[in-house]
Amino acid sequence: MGKSNDMRVELVVPSVGESITEVLIASWYKKDGDFVNEDEDLVEVESDKATQTLPAPASGRLTIVAKEGTTLAIGQLIASIEERKVEKVAAHPSPATGKILPEKEISPEVVANSGSGSGKDGRITKEEDALKVTSSDSSDKPTKTTNARNDERSIERRRMSLLRKTVAKRLLEVKNSTAMLTSFNEVDMSETIALRKQFKERFQEKHGVSLGFVSLFTKATTRALQEIPEMNAQIDADTEEIIYHNYVDMAIAVSSSRGLVVPVVRGTNHLSLAEIEKEIARLATKAHEGKLNVDEMRGGTFTITNGGVFGSMLSTPLLNAPQVGILGMHNIVDRPVIINGQVVIRPIMYVALSYDHRLIDGKEAVTFLKRVKELIETPARLLLEV
Repeated sequence: MGKSNDMRVELVVPSVGESITEVLIASWYKKDGDFVNEDEDLVEVESDKATQTLPAPASGRLTIVAKEGTTLAIGQLIASIEERKVEKVAAHPSPATGKILPEKEISPEVVANSGSGSGKDGRITKEEDALKVTSSDSSDKPTKTTNARNDERSIERRRMSLLRKTVAKRLLEVKNSTAMLTSFNEVDMSETIALRKQFKERFQEKHGVSLGFVSLFTKATTRALQEIPEMNAQIDADTEEIIYHNYVDMAIAVSSSRGLVVPVVRGTNHLSLAEIEKEIARLATKAHEGKLNVDEMRGGTFTITNGGVFGSMLSTPLLNAPQVGILGMHNIVDRPVIINGQVVIRPIMYVALSYDHRLIDGKEAVTFLKRVKELIETPARLLLEV
């Protein structure tokens, strides 16, 4: 099998962001005693702001120190790996083993990775290697269960994630610490839909991303924020000063397997429509994979949330503190409207603007929402800047 030189490599809790002092071990992708490869996804950890997957720092045998549900401080030991430096000799199966492995759909390489063959010259043997691996493989498969009548009224308890706890705490704080009001309007999406239909394929071919409604709303909202800077500001609770931002960092709410997360598209006041689409796509992909980092969710100046993708007709979105405004998009439905004295059918979206009345008066809020409506209903305004 060759000479081996084992060395212990430790996996500790990394620094995952400013102000974060501890993480929760959310889930292990491997079991204690498994052989792991360097850079292979090993464990998922949660902080109160993000979820992060940690890779294996080396190849070797895994020893888990912190089990799922354990809370650890930054720098504490999560696991160790007995790294094996081996002068590799190919592990070749015996005749009996060569029959077992194909039946179990297991390659000799899998057995070799589990610790190499235990027979002479690295040979994989039936008793020591093949049966051990196939037994381990079958134990990982879920067992079939039946729903007995007595189980129909059973309950299940699941731990609330740190991310969900933090979201719940922040939303409650927002309701208790702001004077939040919501204004509504309706947007005729006819021209925007026609524009998207006309140029969607060419946009995709040139820029490599699809043209969506969120990017158009981001562009329109950015313009409105520049015209009404109070909506892009925030209140410093310590000094009671108003902080005005001369840039727009747009937070875009995204649904993920871990719940709602709000990554930030930076500098939308300087980005083209295609650049906004690409960044939204990049952040959404990372959100769905649970790989967003803290910096990608920090420091937004305004938020857009799109409940329409789930069929929501109308809502009152909660503020993303310390921001003072959030725009809620909803589903598009054909509705009867009166134009020039005639009843016509148009694709209508209801939009909602929640704002902090401590800083934003009703006049500014209504003017802001009306401006977004104008820009979406006549998208040429975005190009002509009128």
